[in-house]
Amino acid sequence: MSFRSMEEIVEVSNSSGKPFWEVLLMDDMEERLVSRQESMEKMQMMYRQMQEADAAYDGAARSASGLVGQDGARMQDYVEAGHAMSGSFVGRVIERALKMGESNACMRRIVAAPTAGSCGVIPSVFLTYQQQYQAPEERMVEALFVAAGIGMVIARRAFIAGATGGCQAEVGSASAMAAGGLAYLHGGGNKEICAAVAMALKNLLGLVCDPVAGLVEVPCVKRNVIGAVGAIAAADMAVAGITSRVPADQVIEAMRAVGVAMPCALKETGEGGLAATPAGVEARQALEK
Repeated sequence: MSFRSMEEIVEVSNSSGKPFWEVLLMDDMEERLVSRQESMEKMQMMYRQMQEADAAYDGAARSASGLVGQDGARMQDYVEAGHAMSGSFVGRVIERALKMGESNACMRRIVAAPTAGSCGVIPSVFLTYQQQYQAPEERMVEALFVAAGIGMVIARRAFIAGATGGCQAEVGSASAMAAGGLAYLHGGGNKEICAAVAMALKNLLGLVCDPVAGLVEVPCVKRNVIGAVGAIAAADMAVAGITSRVPADQVIEAMRAVGVAMPCALKETGEGGLAATPAGVEARQALEK
């Protein structure tokens, strides 16, 4: 995909009369020299892989380190018992985000969206939205094109890896991608998509990458939950007509600046933040024995 800004995608959309998602579809066709059907089928395959990964969750599994596992099943039981204060929709999103993050830690198949460490955000909100609103799969695929375009802009203008920009670049980017896709799914146009992206990402600016024992497990799995729930809030605000005072492209630039300024100890090295707490050090030492 060739776009370097959200504004550029919107300009092409407005001038061509094509919706946001179709601009990205056409760009993919041109870049990979594929037909419209081939491009759609590729994205549909990605979505179905997300569905399969969700269905394949093992509620009894724990990661090799023993640090994570089984929380997705606990959340499922809690939601099904009617105890979730956030309601069944958000409760299911939390459940699915935990499950996908745990599956990644347990070396099961997932879809990096945009990274393995943030793999629970987009699937949790998209799969739950489709279930809740009975959205056709074709529309979910369109939303994935929206999310993919947002992710590409972030990758080009800033970064999506925790090692270069902290967790704001991973879960933050995934949250922005999910928010934009959700805004589209819930009736938003270009303005609402961009507003959702800006609000989701700016609320996670400065989020550090501080994996305990250097593993993509703690606090990564639960941060996927925060990214997912934040995406819902941002999309709802955007579709309600609430805007961001700072445009999406400028928020992305700010994320880059924050990431550059972030100490190396807080960029996936396992040297600072939660990794340096007594509990974090104890976990690392236990694994080293």
